[in-house]
Amino acid sequence: MPIFEYRCRACGAQFEKIHAASVTAVTCVQCASPQVERLLSVFAVGSSPRSGAASADGPCARCGARERGLCSG
Repeated sequence: MPIFEYRCRACGAQFEKIHAASVTAVTCVQCASPQVERLLSVFAVGSSPRSGAASADGPCARCGARERGLCSG
């Protein structure tokens, strides 16, 4: 489920809630006011190198082995 960020128009509190995108009735976690606005959020995606990624160490672009035909995968 996604994390949504909100700001309460009544008290100014900012908070996050985890819920389905179809949920429309959200109340402030501080003052319980239903006058909240959803904020525009950004997210980051990271990754780690794959085990079969190309390497600059060898001629094999698939696994980086020093000689062709010595691929481990």
